[in-house]
Amino acid sequence: MTEDSPQRRTDLPPQYDPGQVEGELYDRWVDRGYFTADAGSDKPAYCIVIPPPNVTGSLHMGHALGHTLMDALTRRRRMQGYETLWLPGMDHAGISTQTVVERELATEGRSRHDLGREAFVDRVWQWKEEYGGKILGQMRRLGDGVDWGRERFTLDEGLSRAVRTVFARMYHDGLIYQAERIINWCPRCLTALSDIEVEHSDDDGELVSIRYGDLVVATTRVETMLGDTAVAVHPDDDRYRHLVGTEVELPLTGRKIPVVADEHVDPAFGTGAVKVTPAHDPNDFEIGQRHALPTLTIMDERGVITAPGPFEGLDRYEARPAITAALREAGVIEAEKRPYVHAVGHCERCKTVVEPRLSLQWFVEVATLARAAGDAVRDGRTVISPPQLAARYFGWVDDMHDWCISRQLWWGHRIPVWYCSDGHATVPARGAETVDPTACATCGRPELRQDPDVLDTWFSSGLWPFSTLGWPDQTPDLAKFYPTDVLLTGYDIIFFWVARMMMFGTYAMPDVPFRTVVLTGLIRDARGRKMSKSWGNVLDPLDWMERYGADATRFTVARGANPGTDVPLSEEWCQGSRNFVNKVWNATRFALLNGASTAAGPPARGERSLPERWILSRLAAVTAEVDELFETYEFAKACDVLFHFAWDEVCDWYVELAKVPLSRGGREAESTRAVLGHVFAALLRLLHPVVPFVTETLYTALTGAETVVRGPWPTPDPADRDPDAEAGLARLRALVTEIRRFRTEQGIRPGQRIGASLDLTAAPALAPLLDDIAALGRLDLLGGAAATDVGFELDGVRVGLVLAAAIDVAAERARLTKALGSAEKELAGVTGKLDNADFLRRAPEPVVAKMRDRRSAAGTDIARLRAQLDALPGA
Repeated sequence: MTEDSPQRRTDLPPQYDPGQVEGELYDRWVDRGYFTADAGSDKPAYCIVIPPPNVTGSLHMGHALGHTLMDALTRRRRMQGYETLWLPGMDHAGISTQTVVERELATEGRSRHDLGREAFVDRVWQWKEEYGGKILGQMRRLGDGVDWGRERFTLDEGLSRAVRTVFARMYHDGLIYQAERIINWCPRCLTALSDIEVEHSDDDGELVSIRYGDLVVATTRVETMLGDTAVAVHPDDDRYRHLVGTEVELPLTGRKIPVVADEHVDPAFGTGAVKVTPAHDPNDFEIGQRHALPTLTIMDERGVITAPGPFEGLDRYEARPAITAALREAGVIEAEKRPYVHAVGHCERCKTVVEPRLSLQWFVEVATLARAAGDAVRDGRTVISPPQLAARYFGWVDDMHDWCISRQLWWGHRIPVWYCSDGHATVPARGAETVDPTACATCGRPELRQDPDVLDTWFSSGLWPFSTLGWPDQTPDLAKFYPTDVLLTGYDIIFFWVARMMMFGTYAMPDVPFRTVVLTGLIRDARGRKMSKSWGNVLDPLDWMERYGADATRFTVARGANPGTDVPLSEEWCQGSRNFVNKVWNATRFALLNGASTAAGPPARGERSLPERWILSRLAAVTAEVDELFETYEFAKACDVLFHFAWDEVCDWYVELAKVPLSRGGREAESTRAVLGHVFAALLRLLHPVVPFVTETLYTALTGAETVVRGPWPTPDPADRDPDAEAGLARLRALVTEIRRFRTEQGIRPGQRIGASLDLTAAPALAPLLDDIAALGRLDLLGGAAATDVGFELDGVRVGLVLAAAIDVAAERARLTKALGSAEKELAGVTGKLDNADFLRRAPEPVVAKMRDRRSAAGTDIARLRAQLDALPGA
């Protein structure tokens, strides 16, 4: 114990106030280096690298879920004695961040082009330093136990070196190439997008059928007809076989275009003839390549028509109705269908409709990389949890298209390719990947210009598991902590990020980037709906933490986290978690006030009372179960086990059972204090990974230890398992529960004591607990053969109670009789309806079912009320 470590204390306030302790506790954890990992340690390593949030981001419920679970995993491993690294960092978020700063410039009446590239990038860095990364502070508020000394940023110097190194090596290995292809283009962000950055939704549009000579084609994008260079039909379609090789006139243009036969065409869809626009549709581009068709670009980067003629200068959405009107006037429209619902791609960031565009871009050839990423999971080097989600992963990596990695932005990793005036491309050589070339590798010209584009953000974040540990240098961190142990992330970014990291890791490193991929679900509301501002169901973790505390917020999200399934949440559940935290606080405070101690440990097994044997047996069982559930990433089940153990068994039963020996004093009280201390110390450590703040406060107060953060994690003692004690306490609990139920049914106030006699002949193990049963049942035990009014028997135990002095028997009989009459009237009414054939024939099935439920409930009420009347004194 250090000189300034907290001492064991009993002066805890009666109510837990998270706002008074959370911030101060977190700062102490960080200042004392509890989360700092030592690469030179001889402890076994455990490492998680955080999925880097965007520098523009703010903590939302998805972050709260993922961060809570990662924190729980790393806190537990740290307590188990592992050298644990949870590495934090942020992603530069190319498009998002550039968009934010461009909007800021627009308020000043300027654009990035007014500043120029260098000044604009400086402006973005200024914005990042001043406004970016607020999520890092919010992570501290949540309690993230990350190693802040190792914080990384995808544009920091080390990660930039890693990006350039990988790019150059892949280029020289023939895995990166430049080509003119159809890509997804955002006319708002003015950049290419990869397939996974496009969100598809069903939108209302129109389907227009147009006559091209003897053929009719249908399209939802009329404006693209200006770029048609053919009509395609299936080679086996007898309707059009005679037209293959002929030409038709393209309406409004006077151009002649050929009819080609291509197996891509589905003869059963529509008219079986399709227009071919190679420069503005990916399938059409492939058809064009097979038939050597010309490619006509008829739109600029902003979606404005550039084809000469009356529509030049119109935006694509202005051109569409104008061209449709012109076609209608020309008499070549065969049919129009409005609305016509069809799938439309949108930029995931700005929601603008994406435009397929022929463009010269840089690509990663993914076939061999994707195969290696798939094989790593198939052969077990990386395990996906839950295993049923592996199909999603294979569905992506087994059918991946080449990845467009160039972006027409200024914020990001600039593509490390240089061109001479003759257009030759130069990429730094192996061994000098981070050195800018000074001459063209092909012709030797010294005048070079760097490619203006930047790399896709996912290119740099794909290197995250090893670039953050110092690669390409062989650092101590890389040697100690790679491969990382767990990647925990939402199943929705398997394609964005998981597959990318697997491809890069299996390419650049001698081993996979992580041993296990744990996939969580998406946050939903209590009704299972997605969070939506328009529905008003968005939940804010920052608001929850402010009102209920970080622990309650964390426990709520973790308790809903079943593997791979969506996580429903409601504020009511968070209120329940706050109540749970307060329950643990109050119970531990009771133990402290009554002298609970961890100094001596629990008594030897032969010296333990039945309640002590029971609670220690349950502790051993729960510890083993929680261990297994953590190892299998069953977070919700682990939280549920801990909740019921803490609330139902420790707080509601053992604390109450402990009051009797504590009141007696002597050896029994000392034994009880030792068991209380042992149980609460273990329970607080079991709870710590999920609810770290309250457990730190209580554990240090109970034990006098400096912190709970560094353990030790409880280990179950098989010798504590005691089935006989668990069976005996189960019998006691059943007996006390029955006494309480009987009291309630007879109208006895909860705190009112009543006379009673207990015959425990059939349960001799309970005889030493007679006083405990009396205390829990609020009974005054009667000696000898004292007379009782009423009684009952449970599993051979006879209980006699004296009610005459506790209640007004006449008034209670009148009340029960009146209630019985109402129940009998209800039963007669619903029975009459159910016996009526006309009612059964006319009434809807739900109404009939409800009547049957009412009949059953009425019968149950009648039986209960009659039993209560029979139990009254003088019955």
